Amino acid sequence: MARLHAGTSGWAYPSWKPAFYPEKLPQKRFLNYYATRVNAVEVNYTFRHMASEKSLSNWIGETPQEFRFSLKAHQAITHIRRLKNAEEILQRFISSLEPLLRAGKLGPVLFQLPPNCKADAGVLTEFLAGLPRALRCAFEFRHDSWLGDQIYEILKKHNAALCVAESEERVTPDVCTADFCYYRFRKGDYSAPEREQIAQRLQGHFAENREVFAYFKHEESPAGALYAAELLEKSAAAA
Repeated sequence: MARLHAGTSGWAYPSWKPAFYPEKLPQKRFLNYYATRVNAVEVNYTFRHMASEKSLSNWIGETPQEFRFSLKAHQAITHIRRLKNAEEILQRFISSLEPLLRAGKLGPVLFQLPPNCKADAGVLTEFLAGLPRALRCAFEFRHDSWLGDQIYEILKKHNAALCVAESEERVTPDVCTADFCYYRFRKGDYSAPEREQIAQRLQGHFAENREVFAYFKHEESPAGALYAAELLEKSAAAA
């Protein structure tokens, strides 16, 4: 089983040619090729839509067995309900992931809370208690009030990961609260020394037998995809 799953938050970018995708590769084959270079993807589409069974079946068929899909939780759960009284939509969302779960390709689900959502330990505890124990989940908190020992202990109790998100505006403390770790590297550019530092940070988790999921910024530049491929190469060389 792979200890490191790395990729970007999307793959459908013709502008990644020719640095990442071959110049003549048709877009319908992007995911298949993407999965030959990296072994995971974070899907933002599910933030606003429920993925259809047909789409998930296509994704499953286009990727190897060890590939993992991390799905961003629907905005109705995180931004509208803000984790409160979200049982119905949460159940619908989790049910929509069944094809990936059956195929063994479901990575952690990312619950990304809005920046103006302040900490509420009771709400988080109740929400986590309602999740299936087999579902791995990560929480990206974007209000500083969440970043403290009380919240970390609640996450640890439920084996839920604190999403360590790094952008130009803010950096989440690198605290591991589960038997896996979840990183979002959102800067547009990382120098060679910075990328080496990232590789060393993630390598430290393998001694603790933790899986690591690491996603670089996507969009028009192929840099994130190239960084992810490089990270996997470094990890393989160090193994």
